[in-house]
Amino acid sequence: MPKTIVITGASDGIGAAAARLLHQDGHTVVVVGRSPDKTRQVADSIGADHLVADFTDLKSVRELASLLGHQYPTIDVLANNAGGVFGAHETTVDGFEKTLQVNHLAPFLLTTLLLPVLIRSKATVIQTASIAARLYGKLDIEDLGNDRNHSPNKAYGDAKLDNILFTRELDARYGSKGISAVAFHPGVIRSGFAADTTSLSMRLTYGNPLVRRFLGSVQQGADQLVWLAETQPGVTWEPGRYYEKRRIATRINPQSTDSDLARRLWDASEVMLARASGSGVRPTPPVLPSD
Repeated sequence: MPKTIVITGASDGIGAAAARLLHQDGHTVVVVGRSPDKTRQVADSIGADHLVADFTDLKSVRELASLLGHQYPTIDVLANNAGGVFGAHETTVDGFEKTLQVNHLAPFLLTTLLLPVLIRSKATVIQTASIAARLYGKLDIEDLGNDRNHSPNKAYGDAKLDNILFTRELDARYGSKGISAVAFHPGVIRSGFAADTTSLSMRLTYGNPLVRRFLGSVQQGADQLVWLAETQPGVTWEPGRYYEKRRIATRINPQSTDSDLARRLWDASEVMLARASGSGVRPTPPVLPSD
């Protein structure tokens, strides 16, 4: 059955490949990206709708949520695929460390703002996580932005661990209301990922021409996203879990199964976003058109 599928970070790499594959399978795909030109090109190449949003600016994320909520009364799948690994500690216009905001706070905000339509649609919410959560992640709930202990790898690993914990808590809070949340590692993929980082290990992995020959293709990286988007949660895969190679991951960061940490991360994220909005309250979902 055709679905309406929103994919962020879809102007390049895994997101663009997934958009093409899902469109070929007959779904209505909404391509979301940061670059207006690249996002439009991907969308035009498959005849899809597109929206532009910059996750380093939460105002842009709120505008994206409002547009999606009003233009698409049903969203069957929200794929939070946008993300990246960056360099030295950098603060966004909203006052948050860039890696934390782009990879976690922005998709957290987008998802929570869209909760009314996602619940009504009984949607699948997919987080593109990473093996970096296990390799580099060591979350300190009192220092989510790594102000005291920053490195590009740790910031990225923590943010990907955030994605897995967010998936766990989204399932805990809204699984009974019809939302099916899942996270996955796409593999080490040959794409433009890590082009802007100062991390030597990331640059050697993703930027070395000799190494790149042995990395997976973007189509291979998109495989799990497409599989999770098209199949039935609770039957084909288990909500609230983190997957690698279409299987529940067994080699994981121990923090990723900490339910109390997942709850505390959710609460801390709400407080941070409320403070950034200046409202002093939790994020407010957009007003949606009636059925």
